[in-house]
Amino acid sequence: MPPNKKTQITIQKKASPPPAPQPAKNSEQTSEQKIKEILLAEDYVSAKDIQKAEEYAQKNKTSIVDYLLSSQLLTRQLLGQALAESFGVPYADLSNNMPAREQILLIPEEVARKYNVVLSADKDGEITVASDNPSQAASAVKKLFPGKKISTAYSLKEDIEAAFVAYRKPLETRFGKILEAKKRIAPEIIEEILEDALIYKASDIHFDPQEKEVVIRFRVDGVLREAGRVPKEHYENILNRIKVQAHLRIDEHFSAQDGAIRHSKNGKSVDLRVSIVPTLDGEKVVIRLLGEYVRSFTFSDIGLSVADQQALSEAAKKPYGMILVTGPTGSGKTTTLYSLLKSLNRPEVNVMSIEDPVEYKVTGMNQIQVSQQTNLTFAEGLRSIVRQDPNIILVGEIRDRETAEIAVNAALTGHLLFSSFHANDSATAIPRLLDMGIEPFLLASTLELVIAQRLVRLICSTCRYSVSVTNAEFKRNHPQLVRYFDQKNMTFYKGKGCKTCSDTGYRGRVAVFEVIPVDRELKDLILKNPSSKQVWGIARKLGAHSLFEDGIEKVKSGITTIDELLRVAAPPEQQFLN
Repeated sequence: MPPNKKTQITIQKKASPPPAPQPAKNSEQTSEQKIKEILLAEDYVSAKDIQKAEEYAQKNKTSIVDYLLSSQLLTRQLLGQALAESFGVPYADLSNNMPAREQILLIPEEVARKYNVVLSADKDGEITVASDNPSQAASAVKKLFPGKKISTAYSLKEDIEAAFVAYRKPLETRFGKILEAKKRIAPEIIEEILEDALIYKASDIHFDPQEKEVVIRFRVDGVLREAGRVPKEHYENILNRIKVQAHLRIDEHFSAQDGAIRHSKNGKSVDLRVSIVPTLDGEKVVIRLLGEYVRSFTFSDIGLSVADQQALSEAAKKPYGMILVTGPTGSGKTTTLYSLLKSLNRPEVNVMSIEDPVEYKVTGMNQIQVSQQTNLTFAEGLRSIVRQDPNIILVGEIRDRETAEIAVNAALTGHLLFSSFHANDSATAIPRLLDMGIEPFLLASTLELVIAQRLVRLICSTCRYSVSVTNAEFKRNHPQLVRYFDQKNMTFYKGKGCKTCSDTGYRGRVAVFEVIPVDRELKDLILKNPSSKQVWGIARKLGAHSLFEDGIEKVKSGITTIDELLRVAAPPEQQFLN
């Protein structure tokens, strides 16, 4: 980052900063021109950054804020702080500190939506309300809290709107009203389902047909939970509408079908990947929701330790070679790859990708979608990419020997190549690639780093509490984990369960990692067709830690729980620890 830029929310302003422009005195969201003036006046970005952002925004018909966020020149927290300073009020980060539902409901919905205001704190007789226009917030709610002091804070508009989910009725209640109206049943039910899925940040929507009804479930933070039920007699119309929107055959009921939908509402779009398969009780639908723009994750955001970040950064600095990220479906491999690419994506570098599907659009990156209809496979797309003069190549997944061979040869001929690969752990990835038919000397010449990962749920910050456990109690409950803890009394953290986390005790996810740099000794071992145990033996000498050990550190730091870690990773066998 440029030296004049604020890099932490706690950094104070300079002694004599340029006068900040006064905020607009209306309820409209701060204009882009006003945001630009504020960011420059408060020294959050340079004039050169703003110029680049304006040029990009004009060329790509987007906003300067989108460019600044996607280029990591600015974070959402710093943007919120900058705007809060311009209003002369504190910044309320609702994205990380969402008020409880009961607290939000203290302000009637019509008032909250009219003035875009949320009750963010109620403490010691003082009410704090957050709004994207704090100048009007206090007067808007003053009559609701007689006798109490009211202070205001600034919060980003999208975070305030996310808090309004507290006013939403249960999905089944809304289904009932739609069925009573007997009008556009299928379109309205689908719209309600999609809206809830986006609000709750679901990655997948499941339509599970049963004998008399269809169960709607959302996968949130990797775990499925029921969202509502629809009578079976209405499912055919819902199914047909999904098929029509996904350009699938409505007269086909006994074969699997795959399609895609672009869902747009209020100027925002999300791509939906649709899969339909026949079951004994009817056709089951699963819809994967794909974000249009990747969130501004950094290495630390996704859970990489400082040592692992350094190993990954060193490997990514090399002019050519291959970096693999392994793990099962839904383990966050794509997010890790994009976080890495964003750190390397510069105007002087040609970054190209072949993916199935393209999950995130990334500024300045040339992305290709696999298409079976046009025979654009990973292998064929990769052949074409190599002829496009790339510096960095992303292959969404190495699925077969042909793709693996082309990827290895691309890395060998002067390209830096990233890809994902299905393997249980990082040590197993090397024997698996050799079993696919990759020549050992080619793999040894190109492979630079292997990462394995899993996703664990984060303890909800709203209802997080500590629990003291003696060594004797811990030994009774988790005898196989005693070797990881040496204190007589230990403190762990859990989530009680609240409205913010839907009573789960968890909110959000982070990855646990296993990183193996491929050094000279390991390259020599690859030439001998090693087993995963032999690979891990050398990796251990280099200081590598297992997925479970990385997770234990996150448990000790109060990031997740032992139960959650055991759900996704098992303690390594004793011989692998030596």
